[in-house]
Amino acid sequence: MSVPTTTLPGGDELPMVGLGTWNLDDPGESVRAGLDAGYGHVDTAEGYRNEAAIGEALADYDREDVFLTSKVLPKHLDYESVIESCEASLDRLGTDYLDLYLVHWPNPAISLRETMDAMAHLRDEGLVRNVGVSNFSAYQLSCARHVSDVPIAVNQIEYHPWNTQDEVVDYCRETDTVVEAAAPLGRTEVFEDETVRAVADEYARSPAQIVLKWAVENGVVPLPKSTSPEHVRANCDLFGWELAAEDRRRIDDIDRHQPVYDHPARDWTGDTYGIAE
Repeated sequence: MSVPTTTLPGGDELPMVGLGTWNLDDPGESVRAGLDAGYGHVDTAEGYRNEAAIGEALADYDREDVFLTSKVLPKHLDYESVIESCEASLDRLGTDYLDLYLVHWPNPAISLRETMDAMAHLRDEGLVRNVGVSNFSAYQLSCARHVSDVPIAVNQIEYHPWNTQDEVVDYCRETDTVVEAAAPLGRTEVFEDETVRAVADEYARSPAQIVLKWAVENGVVPLPKSTSPEHVRANCDLFGWELAAEDRRRIDDIDRHQPVYDHPARDWTGDTYGIAE
């Protein structure tokens, strides 16, 4: 099976479904199941602490056949730390380049210009092919675009029927920034949504497949994850069938703002941000 792609500003092709690996301590089986099923797109981060295990799995595949993404933690967004974090991720993943490198979260304690200068350096050196951000609001993305010397290809955000973040998505579309959906299944919470379940029954598909297909048809790249190889394969079985426009609108019209991780407050002292008082 060949997964359709979308073109990034630099010309690279990004597969429209990726394998998420958050909270997978032993992701090898999922990665292999995903690549064998045709994903061609693996998403990780230094903060996931599983890059070495993913690197072991990737060693069995042709590197050029895999679109590989990693992310730098917000506590590492000063110039030198961005570069050091990227080099460490490359070492753990057993590769000499990343297809996409993302700022995992914005960090207001560190200059965004400094961060984006480091990202530009990584791209100029060939260590990363595309640069992006994650969990940025429209305001934060507009600022990043203003100070960046390289195109910001992607904004990876929490996106599912209970948290569509319309303002961010609209701004990304206006600026040709690809939206990737982290937690595209709402960490399974949206499976209980009455509309999602009704559409799934009508199409004889799983709620997961309906939600992921809805994202793809809205031009968003979902990054589902699962420890089950069967579910990994099913989550990629999204092509060769379509949602009717009215059914996609039914899901669009779900009126519920319920994020599963991207809450307004942050624990600034935690290991993610590491901002001292």
